[in-house]
Amino acid sequence: MRAVLLAGYAFLYLPIALMVVYSVNDSRLLTVWTGFSWRWYAALWHDAAMMDAAWLSLRIALAAASLATVLGAAAGIALARGRFAGRALFAGVLAVPLVMPDVVVGLSLLLLFVALGLTRGAGTIIIAHASFALAYVAVVVRGRLADAGTVLEDAAADLGASPAVAFATVTLPLLAPALVSGWLLAFTLSLDDVVVASFVSGPGATTLPMVLFSQLRLGPTPEVFALATVVLGVVLAAVLLAWAVPAMLTRRARAVAAAGGGA
Repeated sequence: MRAVLLAGYAFLYLPIALMVVYSVNDSRLLTVWTGFSWRWYAALWHDAAMMDAAWLSLRIALAAASLATVLGAAAGIALARGRFAGRALFAGVLAVPLVMPDVVVGLSLLLLFVALGLTRGAGTIIIAHASFALAYVAVVVRGRLADAGTVLEDAAADLGASPAVAFATVTLPLLAPALVSGWLLAFTLSLDDVVVASFVSGPGATTLPMVLFSQLRLGPTPEVFALATVVLGVVLAAVLLAWAVPAMLTRRARAVAAAGGGA
């Protein structure tokens, strides 16, 4: 059993380790090791097309993730706490992006933007990414509220807190881990997307995944491995923050709730 587990981990992570190793290989050939070198990281830094695409992708991902978090959080709260006509229909419509193929999403959004007369570019990519990422945020927020229940909110109301104060001091801190997780998920979905962006992008709005996809048609290069290694390092740092920050906020929310209950 342990051997099977080790084989599974090796299958998943050995290619990533090899990618990191080849990113510091002095040779352009992937099958020949000629020594350690940072030359491909320097080449990546001076690659204007790659860097412009990377910064554009980061700006798009930041904007799309923030927009998706706001809209998805509102939708998740409405589904978890709201009682309104058409709630089941709303939940079903919200779940459609979770199962819809990216090609269908990209094509439908392209037709929508053309019908509205919108000029395709970074703005349309942000709208497109936020439109499908908010469904993931809503699922996370709804699940968090379902697990938390309404006990702490009811206790705050019994102590005289208004709905706005109870939401700001109790509900929002409890939602913080879900909001952070949802934002990171939306950010990753936006940064990783190539299919939808290919449909809704325009001249001068080429994202990093689109550039990589076009370059990999000619075969991988050490410069691409260097870029992937940088992205890997950023992701690992973000994962560590995602573990540390929500835990701290949750402890703070529990302390505030306990202090209110004691009063």
